[in-house]
Amino acid sequence: MAYEQILTGSRDSQFELVDALLSSGSKIGCFAELSLRPSFRRGWSSAYRALDKGKQASKRIQGRFVKQVPQTGIQVYPLDTTMWAHPQARTLSGQVYGPSPTQALKKGSIVQGHQYSLLTWTPEVGRSWSLTLSAERLKPEQSAIEVGLKQVQALCQARPDPLKRVLDVIVGDGHYGNHHFFGGLQGLGCAGLARMRRDRVLYGTPPAYRGQGRPAVHGQRFAFKEPDSWPEPDEEVELVDPRWGQVRLRRWNRLHTKQDATVHFDVILAEVHLERDKPPAPLWLGYVPGHTDQPLQMVWSWFDFRWPIEPSIRFRKQQLHWTLPRFQDSQTCDRWTALVDLAFWQLFLARDLVQDQPLPWQKAQSTLTPTRVLHSFAALFAQLGTPTRSPKARGKSPGWPPGRVRTRPKRHKPTKRGKKVAKLA
Repeated sequence: MAYEQILTGSRDSQFELVDALLSSGSKIGCFAELSLRPSFRRGWSSAYRALDKGKQASKRIQGRFVKQVPQTGIQVYPLDTTMWAHPQARTLSGQVYGPSPTQALKKGSIVQGHQYSLLTWTPEVGRSWSLTLSAERLKPEQSAIEVGLKQVQALCQARPDPLKRVLDVIVGDGHYGNHHFFGGLQGLGCAGLARMRRDRVLYGTPPAYRGQGRPAVHGQRFAFKEPDSWPEPDEEVELVDPRWGQVRLRRWNRLHTKQDATVHFDVILAEVHLERDKPPAPLWLGYVPGHTDQPLQMVWSWFDFRWPIEPSIRFRKQQLHWTLPRFQDSQTCDRWTALVDLAFWQLFLARDLVQDQPLPWQKAQSTLTPTRVLHSFAALFAQLGTPTRSPKARGKSPGWPPGRVRTRPKRHKPTKRGKKVAKLA
């Protein structure tokens, strides 16, 4: 399917690049080393040419990914952004400055590069599988919420459900917990859950109009840091969770921000590990119900489905070498991202077809992680063939034509985004 309908140009080289990714059991130092894998039967220059001049049916790729998601029950989709750092790429267009996790710093560091918005699907809680449905590169003038909402809208259009047999839930981190994101989800039929900052101030529903003066826009003040401003919760639950310990959940319905009183959403306060002498800081979550509202305990369980996107991003970067190449064109980076997505999905679909091959110091696993499947995936190549055609001898390259002028590639500077602060006189 991928070879015939998705890879529409230079399909042989692109398909063998995916095979080389899945058969590379050890670390590689550069992108060209993928051409040394036995599954890549062409020269090293064909690997670069496949991404420079290759073509892909991006809509078909996302459509095939979405069809793998079940059409019944509750399906959770984490949404997040990540940086592909290009520290010294002067010819790449569309670069921005963005945060990137760093082990030496708790909050990460600021790097220059491409920022991608990833909409993934988590099939099971507690596992590190989070499959990419859509990976979009942010342009300098775009925000993560703007691109993320477009991805969610495309997902809802690709999964029509007139009988309401499935509930799609979008789960986001802190930078999605605002009225811009919650307002964009309204009317789509899917639910939204996102973490919110602990210093937010919201407002309740305004009182009924008394017939004099201007109608009230905001109701009772609701400050996260001021418990005295909290009214009685609309729903309250206490439970014991295997991960979060003793948990107390409280929910207040139909709150809004001062910036936009037309966007209403629910707020959930989660106090976790109450059995400890010093419990951690509570979690505040914003929630937009879908076509069918769910009880508070069910809504809280969806937040655990967001975690797998973080190890999945690390796996893409470290094991599938997503951010290893140093390309000179932004579209080439997008095509390589699509191939990495195809490789990741092949690992997921083959997780029940491979046998665990742990190293001598590793314990055997009954449910394989992406890394374990990757280590065992090479054995499948001895049983499966390849639809690609055999390479043909092209002869030696003629080299640079005599008299052709060499032009210097155009240079681009990364864009600094954010609010501009007026300089003091």
